[in-house]
Amino acid sequence: MDAMEAERVELDQAHAWQALHMAAAAACRGSTPSGGTGPSGNAVLAKENTRSCTAICGASPFNLCDADVSISGYKGQAESYSQRLGHFYNYGCGTAGNTDVKFDEVKAGGDDVF
Repeated sequence: MDAMEAERVELDQAHAWQALHMAAAAACRGSTPSGGTGPSGNAVLAKENTRSCTAICGASPFNLCDADVSISGYKGQAESYSQRLGHFYNYGCGTAGNTDVKFDEVKAGGDDVF
């Protein structure tokens, strides 16, 4: 792979991760009873696959957990109004949720976003 192609792949990965992060923020906002309140901005943090969100948030400045969401979207433009475009699940805050290492972004490879 030449340097320009490698740079394009790296940029594609960065944009894919950014899109996933924005979707995660929207999913978290939609999963909270209040929609996110308080004097400060709310946050989405990377979820270690073996820890609960209560533990992860509790060890950060964003110490209240509202949701532990998993999201996935399918490639391509919708072709019908009944086509499934993605899926989501809210595991709640008190358990580790899905412990599959594929759900741990920090441990994932850069191209695992695809």
